[in-house]
Amino acid sequence: MSDEFTDFHLEAGHAANGPYALDVDPQRAGWGYSSLRILDLPPGGHHSFATGDSEWIVLPLSGGCTVVAGTGTGTDTDGTFELTGRESVFSGVTDFAYVPRDTQVRIASGAGGRFALTGARCERRLPARYGPASAVPVELRGTGNCSRQVNNFGAAGTFACDRLIAVEVLTPGGNWSSYPPHKHDECRPGQESELEEIYYYEIAAAHGKEGVGYQRVTPSGHGRGTDVLAEVRSGDAVLIPDGWHGPSIATPGHAMYYLNVMAGPGETREWLICDHPDHGWIRDTWPDQPVDPRLPLYEAPAGDAR
Repeated sequence: MSDEFTDFHLEAGHAANGPYALDVDPQRAGWGYSSLRILDLPPGGHHSFATGDSEWIVLPLSGGCTVVAGTGTGTDTDGTFELTGRESVFSGVTDFAYVPRDTQVRIASGAGGRFALTGARCERRLPARYGPASAVPVELRGTGNCSRQVNNFGAAGTFACDRLIAVEVLTPGGNWSSYPPHKHDECRPGQESELEEIYYYEIAAAHGKEGVGYQRVTPSGHGRGTDVLAEVRSGDAVLIPDGWHGPSIATPGHAMYYLNVMAGPGETREWLICDHPDHGWIRDTWPDQPVDPRLPLYEAPAGDAR
């Protein structure tokens, strides 16, 4: 039986693999580049892995950890990084660590926590590096009920990777994000870049109740004809090999978080999108509306001396 996923909506726990609560790699996704692993560590826990043919960013979702990359022989692809992390994805921007391909990595956490490993198959072996929380650009995108916050920790142009692009999006309850629907499934120089994408969700609880959100993907006429209408909960993921994706809808009273992981075959690492022709007009209304006053949910902290 093939290990490849047969559905684009991966419910929490249904894509677990070994130590990972979620494990999406190119083979299982049936594509070429993008990967995501979610690792839960108990207090005092640790985990080692080989990066193989991919570059990775270790991103704390909750808790902090120590990341050791390489053999410790002093090359620029070695490094030890202490990540302060955060209480949750809804509490603050986090620091992170970049580890290159063809490297041995060890992650250890004294207090325990949940960690995202965002990856992309790549060619170049870049230096291992620490990414301070204070250097993460926090962007407010859209206005009115399309307002959302984007933490551009691994965006093209803000942090150097070979192919990997990764950002966090926070949407207040009742708002729509990933809107207008857009796509990036064709290589059209200067207009659109071809990128496979993974969405990983966490939904804020309220009044002791777990929340839900909704994700839509519609066929664009390219690739697999991806068509998804999913009710998503914390720990779920949606694979987007192609298609118009959006909206991502946060239900009233429950803020939505999602982690976007992207990579593709283009020679230039860039995020170029095409809006859906029936919905792109919404952007013209944004200058006449205020940004949702609930945003930002938080801002990047003051500078880190490291």
